[in-house]
Amino acid sequence: MAYEIYLKKNEEKRIIAGHSWVYANEVARIEGKDKNGSLASVYSFDGKFIGKGYINHASKILVRIFIRGNETDDKQFYLDKISAAWNYRKKLGYGNCCRVVFAEADGLPALIVDKYGDYLSVQCLSLGIDMRKNMITECLAEIFSPKGIYERSDIALRKKEGLQEVKQCLYGEVPDLAEIEENGLKMLVDIKNGQKTGYFLDQKENRFAARRYAAGGEVLDCFCNSGGFTINCATVAKKVTACDISRPALDSVVANAELNGLKNIDTVCGDAFALLRDFRHEGKKFDLVILDPPAFCKTADEVKDACRGYKDINIQGMKLVKSGGFLITCSCSHYMTPTLFEKMLTEAAKESGRTVRSVEIKTQAPDHPSLLCADETHYLKFYVLHII
Repeated sequence: MAYEIYLKKNEEKRIIAGHSWVYANEVARIEGKDKNGSLASVYSFDGKFIGKGYINHASKILVRIFIRGNETDDKQFYLDKISAAWNYRKKLGYGNCCRVVFAEADGLPALIVDKYGDYLSVQCLSLGIDMRKNMITECLAEIFSPKGIYERSDIALRKKEGLQEVKQCLYGEVPDLAEIEENGLKMLVDIKNGQKTGYFLDQKENRFAARRYAAGGEVLDCFCNSGGFTINCATVAKKVTACDISRPALDSVVANAELNGLKNIDTVCGDAFALLRDFRHEGKKFDLVILDPPAFCKTADEVKDACRGYKDINIQGMKLVKSGGFLITCSCSHYMTPTLFEKMLTEAAKESGRTVRSVEIKTQAPDHPSLLCADETHYLKFYVLHII
């Protein structure tokens, strides 16, 4: 008999509103018996059916609901879900590179699929999804006819599901570097070893938006990674200085610059916190400073320390901007809420001694849609500030 999960009183409200996660401490009782990772039905305390999802007793998230009716999780279900997600992206004009499946936001919790030209990069973040990896790969092959599909499940989050970190080719062949087109530019993506699934697709519209603030000026791009912001800005800027602590990342910047015939880019290897202070001590000023750091907080317990880190780099960034120039500052942690991020920026502006105006506020690209009922899916903050 399949598992039947009955929630405690009043614990169903968030889930009925559309949230997928059922936490173990929200459960009143479990009936039936099946394999871990199997499909379980979830009911309210008084027995009303809510939905079905994969169960994992090893995780604090006991069930991730993704079926709300009588459907079952067969191959046709996955074909329909992935096709619907892809059709949404195509309707918005995406084709060459985009996030094809964004987990909960596309009704497939714990599954990430990114498209890089003729190749797909996949993350399986739960036991249930991992167990159906082969079937999902078959679906992706049928829908996209890619040259290769690579799994990038080398993420610490899998340990919470009792899973090992994994990197492997699931279908066809995948090269060390795949070429994509973004905002009319060519970019090389390291699908096998690059950050996340190979590249930060969620910032592509924001990288294009940065061009207007970089036009004709000198730009400092901190935490540049493989150069998304750097390359976009270099198409219109006088000069761009790209900084990252990773030498391989800076090698990627150089390769992407050469690929696009750009010669106005310098690279500096070092810790951004120290480099920002070094530039200030040297008396350097920039027309645009870009701060796009990795997530400083991956748990709620880290928020306080993260705020200090964000505040520090933003104070230094503001001090490095020429009067009348701009600061672009970002956070990719959902724990750093928009309200908290803006509060931090207000404090940083005060301590920097500069007059700061908010010019533009954006979030993740439309191929990373967020659910209004799930704060976790709305994570990226992108602020453009005018420094007077």
